[in-house]
Amino acid sequence: MQLERILQMHGFGTRKACRAMIRRERVALAGEICVDPFVEVPTDGLIFTVDGVDWPFCEFATIVLNKPAGYECSRKPKHHTGVLELLPVQLRERDVQPIGRLDEDTTGLLLITDDGQLNHQLSSGKRKVPKVYLAQTKHPLDAAQIEQLLAGVLLADEPAPIAAAGAEIVDDHQLRLTLTEGKYHQVKRMVAAVGNRVEALHREAVGEMQLPADLKPGEWRWLTAADYEKLGVLR
Repeated sequence: MQLERILQMHGFGTRKACRAMIRRERVALAGEICVDPFVEVPTDGLIFTVDGVDWPFCEFATIVLNKPAGYECSRKPKHHTGVLELLPVQLRERDVQPIGRLDEDTTGLLLITDDGQLNHQLSSGKRKVPKVYLAQTKHPLDAAQIEQLLAGVLLADEPAPIAAAGAEIVDDHQLRLTLTEGKYHQVKRMVAAVGNRVEALHREAVGEMQLPADLKPGEWRWLTAADYEKLGVLR
């Protein structure tokens, strides 16, 4: 693929703008400055550099973000800063969007992509991809509440009870809850249905993929082949 086309598809602007970047010696391949925008570059395993920053070639841009509180998972946020503002402009130019949504005050693992097929695979209720949450509760937890959550609770506007795929008490005020659906405010509503209240909420995992321990709030990284495997998706 021509180098100018690679830059364009990775969000660095129009082809004209990308040609100008290359000719101004801002782009390197394998550590060597390249000034030919029309050079054909093998894309398999390609890492190119723009202004000293490495970028892997990605047909689709998919990342994992450690979402901090105070950000909306919307491309058109209304009340708080949009979570996409935490990403480089090049990723935003690729029209990436969150896979599912976390509430403004919810933290933790958030997947973001421009891959519509992947978004559907992980969001579809039919696939029942488990999501694991750690909830801080206002009142002490007890075995009866866990039994209710596992058996199923009836939520407003839902035709049938909804059950958690997993529920365990971490300590008196901490609940680990596993869900396979994505209902509106589901964790908070389910906890409220058993007579308690969520004070803080953090997503720990999607599928078998855990939030990377070295990823600080607000930080992101590209998904790896191992990550895709843990999500049950082949790439």
